[in-house]
Amino acid sequence: MLILLLAIHVFGALFWVGGMAFAYTMLRPAVGAFEAPVRLTLWRNVFNRFLPWVGVSIVALLVSGYAMLFLIYGSFARAPLFVHVMQGIGIAMMLIYLHLYFAPWPRLQKLVAAADWPNAGKQLAMIR
Repeated sequence: MLILLLAIHVFGALFWVGGMAFAYTMLRPAVGAFEAPVRLTLWRNVFNRFLPWVGVSIVALLVSGYAMLFLIYGSFARAPLFVHVMQGIGIAMMLIYLHLYFAPWPRLQKLVAAADWPNAGKQLAMIR
């Protein structure tokens, strides 16, 4: 059971962080030379597919992480410092995700649909 939980946890983190790394180090430079309508439409389409899967990853990380915590340590009080640090970083990342998902992401979608490229670009910059 512990190995399954660890695999779920690792794959959830790899998908989320790997997706962000790909977007920042590969996709962003590759589309930087595109005209605003093409670039912003592409980013909207990428986020439309990526962000829901990040939500799935968050659920997987929370369930597997807390299940391992209680299986291994029995309680928060008995967990070592690194577990609390990992939990704190994870919660901070989840809060950032929730902000992006419910604030600049919907605005970016609306602005791209309205072909308001300058303001859509500002929302994309906020997401970055």
